[in-house]
Amino acid sequence: MSGPDQQADAPQTPATRSETILQLQAEIAQLRQAVHSHAVIDQALGVIVTVYGVTPDEAWDMIRETSMHTNIKLRRVAEALISWVHSGQLPAEIENVLSKKLTQRTNDQ
Repeated sequence: MSGPDQQADAPQTPATRSETILQLQAEIAQLRQAVHSHAVIDQALGVIVTVYGVTPDEAWDMIRETSMHTNIKLRRVAEALISWVHSGQLPAEIENVLSKKLTQRTNDQ
């Protein structure tokens, strides 16, 4: 019988082990980055919820749409929102889109 489980039991050469280690290290780095990005996005959601008085789902939509309309990665938008709390400054393009989204939300209610 052969299959994916069989390969795991097969003896590895030093080259194969090195490749496996490199793949696992890359995967760990990606997972660490994902955890960090998730935390930053969660903090930014909290900022939007607190400042604009919206639900977490509405905050997610606002951040996601801001990212799409400004062509700025979502994580970068989130980082800018967190910095805004400390500096009082938000990049104009992000502020403009958020203001439009908030106005649309207000008009829809």
